[in-house]
Amino acid sequence: MTPDHRLPLTAVLITLNAADRLEDCLASVAFCDEIVVVDAGSDDATVVIAERHAARVIRSEWRGFGPQKQFAVEQASHDWVLCIDADERVSERLRESICAVLPATEGSPRGAPTLATYRLSRCNKFMGRYLKHGEGYPDWCLRLFDRRRARWSDDPVHEKVIATGEVGSLPGDLLHESAESLDAYLAKQNRYSTIAAEAALAQGRRATVAHLLLSPLLRFAKFYFFRLGLLDGLPGLVHILVGCGASFAKYAKMLAFQRNSP
Repeated sequence: MTPDHRLPLTAVLITLNAADRLEDCLASVAFCDEIVVVDAGSDDATVVIAERHAARVIRSEWRGFGPQKQFAVEQASHDWVLCIDADERVSERLRESICAVLPATEGSPRGAPTLATYRLSRCNKFMGRYLKHGEGYPDWCLRLFDRRRARWSDDPVHEKVIATGEVGSLPGDLLHESAESLDAYLAKQNRYSTIAAEAALAQGRRATVAHLLLSPLLRFAKFYFFRLGLLDGLPGLVHILVGCGASFAKYAKMLAFQRNSP
């Protein structure tokens, strides 16, 4: 029987060359009844580390973030899933919250579940500091859900969980322990802005000069002043400016395509 008479839970991850950050992630989800890792062809020790933590590893070609995560969810043996990235880990407080909120098994005094989806507050580490304001915190993300009532979107990047009904919020942080350099982070944002621009154009959306100018400015005002990103010092400022730059790049790429297309 699972701990606290709760329904079984599967931790679900997608990976690609994540050996340098996977160990702590898997250790933090050891309380789950199953760990499923869908790997897109790692050539480092990712698979070895996953198997050492008793994870069930499934090798599968890359589909884009949303489709890949949904495929991983579908491989779980249990309906309740906790979706986590390789550079994230579940804090002790969050683990306690997850165990407390999971629906009870038949005959348990806690009764039947009331919600099927829960969002977690992600705490992002950037330039050596955990951000507590601005865009970095609380970075709410829906990650704990009953897969029969929620699913990942088909977005190739900036994917999200699509759910029906009320969404709960859990105490405790999902710690984002990204150890990538600023150069790597900037390169990733450049890739993501290209994918986002392509996806927007494929959906028939059009960019204007107003988008190009106003989106970064409004984003900065929202996160630096209204969401108090200024309290996170230099890391907070840089984090927000990079996000503004990515927004600018997305619309610039859309405009460039629109001007060059027949």
